[in-house]
Amino acid sequence: MNGEDTTQGVTPPVRVCVLGSGSDGNCTWIECGGDAILVDAGLSARRTIRTLHDCGLDERKVRAICITHEHGDHTKGVARLHALLGVPVYANTGTARAVKNVPAECWKCFVTGNPFAVGPFSLFPFALPHDAYEPVGYRISCGGTRIGVATDLGMPTTLVRGMLRGCRLLVLEANHDEEMVRLSDRSWSLKQRILGNQGHLSNRMAAALVAEVAGDTLETVVLAHLSGECNREELALETVRDCLCGCGLGRIAVLTAHRDGPTPVCVCGGD
Repeated sequence: MNGEDTTQGVTPPVRVCVLGSGSDGNCTWIECGGDAILVDAGLSARRTIRTLHDCGLDERKVRAICITHEHGDHTKGVARLHALLGVPVYANTGTARAVKNVPAECWKCFVTGNPFAVGPFSLFPFALPHDAYEPVGYRISCGGTRIGVATDLGMPTTLVRGMLRGCRLLVLEANHDEEMVRLSDRSWSLKQRILGNQGHLSNRMAAALVAEVAGDTLETVVLAHLSGECNREELALETVRDCLCGCGLGRIAVLTAHRDGPTPVCVCGGD
């Protein structure tokens, strides 16, 4: 199995909505036809359901919750959402063991690097450099459409680049402006953590990564996990858009995810 959905015939478009992103909580909706998955459950269950309704999305379509790593801003709503939605929670063993207060029967554990299927989706979990037990990103395919999600990583690796190539939409971390981190009042140890190879991706590094993996397929980039103290939406957008325009990739739409509300529902694929 190569991690790609090989269903023949016309497939519906994939719809993506980042319900919230940042240190207060992360959750992304990905839908294809009558099925959907959630990547991470870092918002409260109540806020997740309310936001879905506000966006015209139906939680009854959710077939699984897929976790990237154990940090609370990615998992704090998982137990309650599992109880409300009655769907399995996917993670690797390292992540599942590290998440507290979630019953063992909730989990379906995968091996990082081995693809698995949920309804019409084929998910390929790939390792990310981040200060967690076993963090992953996901390449998610439905029909011929690929979506890449990588929201906590300190640096782009060869593996990350390979997994994100060929995607039509990326949800990619642009956590901070490097100079804003250096000039902030944060402790030196925290600055080192953020700027380190297992910390968070800067605007500059996100821009370079997008330009490198865009190819002919990439249509939309959602910049995620923006720092509330060491970044600004307009700065992240300017950094990435300027880089893409300089590389002749100005056709790519770039938008930011928000700490306190959802993005528009992005639609891609369905050819």
